[in-house]
Amino acid sequence: MLVKIFGGAVYGINALTITIEVNILWGAKFIIVGLPDNAVKESQQRIDSALREIGLKIPGKRVIINMAPADVKKEGSSFDLPLAIGILAANDQLPNAQLDKYLIMGELSLDGSLQAVKGVLPIAIHAKKEGFKGILLPYQNANEAAVVQGFEVYGFHHLSEVIAFLKQEKDFSPISFDQQVMTAFPDDDLLDFKDVKGQESVKRAMEVAAAGGHNMIMIGSPGSGKTMLARRLPTILPPMTIEEALETTKIHSVAGKIQNNHSLIISRPFRSPHHTISDVALVGGGSWPQPGEISLAHHGILFLDELPEFRRAVLEVLRQPLEDRKITISRSKFSVEYPANIMLIASMNPCPCGYYNHPTKECNCPPGAVQKYLSKISGPLLDRIDIHIEVIPVELDKITNSSDSEPSSVVRARVIAARAIQTQRFQSYPGIYCNAQMTSPLLKKYCPLDDKCVALLKIAMQRFGLSARAYDRIIKLSRTIADLDHNEKITPQYIAEAIQYRSLDKDGWGG
Repeated sequence: MLVKIFGGAVYGINALTITIEVNILWGAKFIIVGLPDNAVKESQQRIDSALREIGLKIPGKRVIINMAPADVKKEGSSFDLPLAIGILAANDQLPNAQLDKYLIMGELSLDGSLQAVKGVLPIAIHAKKEGFKGILLPYQNANEAAVVQGFEVYGFHHLSEVIAFLKQEKDFSPISFDQQVMTAFPDDDLLDFKDVKGQESVKRAMEVAAAGGHNMIMIGSPGSGKTMLARRLPTILPPMTIEEALETTKIHSVAGKIQNNHSLIISRPFRSPHHTISDVALVGGGSWPQPGEISLAHHGILFLDELPEFRRAVLEVLRQPLEDRKITISRSKFSVEYPANIMLIASMNPCPCGYYNHPTKECNCPPGAVQKYLSKISGPLLDRIDIHIEVIPVELDKITNSSDSEPSSVVRARVIAARAIQTQRFQSYPGIYCNAQMTSPLLKKYCPLDDKCVALLKIAMQRFGLSARAYDRIIKLSRTIADLDHNEKITPQYIAEAIQYRSLDKDGWGG
């Protein structure tokens, strides 16, 4: 008897329906065709053991399984459950009346229990678009799939439960998504700007970066607080919208980073890879491409601590994703695209010993070492970083001061208000949500400068030796500072503050 079961596979962050055809004929062989990988081929042993645990077995006949489309490679263990159900239905041990209504996925243990699989959310979204009534999957993945509204999601612990559901021997309730999850902004009491003593200029720069989505690099000696400040930046970013949360969760789902029994990722990602990371691990790739750290930081922060210690080849692969906000990974037969809309936050010492420009400690680096150290970061990469800020060590009297600084919640309220202005400003420009994404035409349209501002910019470029590439960056930063001040016009005071955030563009810095 020929039966059809439906499963799903993930390509990039999108999904594809896999039609599994099972036919049982006379003979004694188990055959799977349709480009299955080793994990799919090995499913026979898991299915056989799982069925025997519940008093059933693979029929001693010729079992032929075709996975269509046949020219697309199928990989992973998520096909165990649909294959087992298909075999039982083809052997008249299970009614097939409901099999075309549901998409089925799950990995089987030898005892028949179901194990969590990757890529559930994009497959559930695709299944709803394809008109399936619902999805049957492991209980650990049910909350993740339940994010898709108007779609039945059933989570099971064991193969026997799936069989009982399909035989309608027992009632199971679909899993529902709690909408209140999106209204609660995650708050970590261990990380708050109120605990940071001093560093007012750096905290202000971070507020500007968060308000406009600007990339930022901090330069300072060891122990000045660069990493501590960076880890608190997510606490002042605006909450994610439902669209951002869905897209971020899809990427983490594909990468298998969703914790069991969790649904949406509602806090902005903060990824901090070690400086020994490879370029493939950073941007994504592999024989079967997986998202890298840049994509896992989508709609959040990618923090690169001790930037010059990263290999040059690794840093150079950042240039295109920072510009295009997406990553395309090509292979001989296909290509996948992962989104990469991130804020890059980097930190570095000013020199190899770390004490160049330190107020109390002397730099021991030989002549030229400072410039050589800074030259590890290429000009094109620095060109994509809007804010360069020096982090000066905090004085002792400020460290011992018992009073708290401004809390993250207050700063976040100002950032959210500034982002709302930008959302309104760019509502007719798809793909542009903040000032950092402005193109040259938008810069001319929304950032007009009066004569005083132009004169101040000319003086700054001549006096501090600012590069030509700093010109547009300063205007973008000025626009964000004006938005924080709820001012439609860019004034000289905003230009002056923006100029302070271009330390590495000044002639002689590190010379």
